Amino acid sequence: MSTSVSTPPQSPAGASSAPAPRRAGRGGPGRARAWATRAPLLPALVFLIAVTQLPFVATLVISLFDWNSLSPDDRSFAGVSNYGSVFTDSDLRESVFTTILLTATVVIVSVVLGLLLALLLDRKFFGRGFVRTLLITPFLLVPVSAALMWKHVLYNPEYGLLNGGWAWFTGLFGVENPTQPDWISDMPLIAVETALIWQWTPFMMLILLAGLQSRPAEIIEAAKLDGATVWQTFRYLTLPHLRRYLELGILLGSIYIVQNFDAVFTLTSGGLGTANLPYTIYQTFYQAHEYGLASAAGVVVVIGTIVIATFALRVVSSLFSEEANRA
Repeated sequence: MSTSVSTPPQSPAGASSAPAPRRAGRGGPGRARAWATRAPLLPALVFLIAVTQLPFVATLVISLFDWNSLSPDDRSFAGVSNYGSVFTDSDLRESVFTTILLTATVVIVSVVLGLLLALLLDRKFFGRGFVRTLLITPFLLVPVSAALMWKHVLYNPEYGLLNGGWAWFTGLFGVENPTQPDWISDMPLIAVETALIWQWTPFMMLILLAGLQSRPAEIIEAAKLDGATVWQTFRYLTLPHLRRYLELGILLGSIYIVQNFDAVFTLTSGGLGTANLPYTIYQTFYQAHEYGLASAAGVVVVIGTIVIATFALRVVSSLFSEEANRA
């Protein structure tokens, strides 16, 4: 007598026997939970829009009008003619060139000096923490205070330290009354660039020092064991590792320096060919009272800054991705 055992039907290959999860509807508890999570951020979002986006929209609207505050009744819609004036006006065009030259010079020199200081501080020596604190100090100063210090303490032709040091040096060779240069009048753009380089070099140094201290120690040790020289280690290992950090320093420095107003206003008041685009916008708005033209120039600066910031964010995200993959 044979007995038959019945087996449950098998599901087809690839089919799951677990019940499919229920999908929350549009008004389900999942969406309500998501809104409850985001709700505490709404006041900050509203505040951010109110203080950043609304003024920019107002500036964008004003840039489309021919508006001089000295003749408020003559206001008229001008379309994009103000933007045409930004790119065709000789003073604005010269200020754009000055902005590019000022930004490029300050960023490049600051990166080079910051790299040299970062390589120095990456070594162990007595008093390294104290030296690091002293080198960071210029970046912590208020920009106007730093510019005033350079103008009166260093650049002043009568009692400035630069001329005092020059008189002492020439006195060693028997020169009693050496020529006292007026640094701001004789080399105005270089004077502004020097003050900004002094203030922004610590910023570059901090970024590059962080990159140096994130190098894999075992790779450096392996290079030393293989007989690599200091220059070969720097060229083939350190410099490629610092590429992202160099890009980040250059982009962030460009974002801030292209908008610099304090040094130009304090040292030269925009004279002697040192007026950059932010200072020219200030003159157009507050002195010439051309609200429409100044707003158009401001919109151009904002768009340029957004383009640079986009590249900076991509570099930062790639840095985070590399660190995550390494971990």
